[in-house]
Amino acid sequence: MLALDGVLTFELGIPSRIFGSATDENGRALYEVVICSVDGGPITTESELTVQPASGPEALATADTVVVPPTQRLGNLRSGEPLTPEVSAALELIRPQARIASLCTAAYVLAAAGILDGRSATTHWSEVENLQQVFPRVHVDPKVLFVDDGDVLTSAGVAAGIDLCLHLVRRDHGSTVANRVARLCVVPPWREGGQAQYIEHPVPGPTQASTSGTRMWAVENLQESLSLKQLASHAQMSLRTFTRRFREEVGMAPLQWLTMQRLRLAQELLESTDLPVDVVAHRAGFATGNSLRQHMRATLGISPTLYRRAFSHPYEGEFVCRTR
Repeated sequence: MLALDGVLTFELGIPSRIFGSATDENGRALYEVVICSVDGGPITTESELTVQPASGPEALATADTVVVPPTQRLGNLRSGEPLTPEVSAALELIRPQARIASLCTAAYVLAAAGILDGRSATTHWSEVENLQQVFPRVHVDPKVLFVDDGDVLTSAGVAAGIDLCLHLVRRDHGSTVANRVARLCVVPPWREGGQAQYIEHPVPGPTQASTSGTRMWAVENLQESLSLKQLASHAQMSLRTFTRRFREEVGMAPLQWLTMQRLRLAQELLESTDLPVDVVAHRAGFATGNSLRQHMRATLGISPTLYRRAFSHPYEGEFVCRTR
């Protein structure tokens, strides 16, 4: 972790907590987390706490993954000014084969370094417009909680940093390990929707019905052929009202969300069972094995067979998943 002066205290603790909680089936730690600063000296957080990192920038030269938490002191980065020489020199120490992730507004740091040029990225919803304007070579997605572009990952604000770190654990070691970490940290292993749910109407008004009950019902009945009409009927709403309310609460269309739930169930079945792909597809609610294959390739960039091979022995080898 590269902690910059003015780092936000909460986000500084996220990677240590998530990665530090990841263990294999024998209780052995799966990650070694090291916090460093650009000069090896102490840093001051936004809450005026003084933190003495364990290492200087030389730690970046040996890291497999580098996480940059946000800082309150972005200075002129928001206006497109260059990084300080110290920060630039530290980032240049990162190995070409290492992956790098930013939490929240630390996307400005990666953008200023040119790391996000030509890539998809996100940041806190209040900064997406400015980030896009100042760094036009970055493809800023304002809707998602995080973006996985292979070796470069970015997250939206605060809690989305937890989502991103859990995603990395899941990518490295599978859903079983990631779910165990989520339970230990008392957080959901995967949050629904994107940033839209936190911008507009995050909570239904006191006189409004919620779609949450229908979502729970749908997850329990993924094997069934569920239509938009059936979902709206279960929620006792008209199609138009249900679709609008669903988008307000979740940040995506109902059938898009339903496909995501089915994909997640299929992933879990591929990881934890030896069931044939066609049976996995049926249990997850896909019409055919080919339908599952098409959705997995479109969303994850990988076939069910290759996904199972990658995660059937999650502690061996390396697997890179590109999510766009």
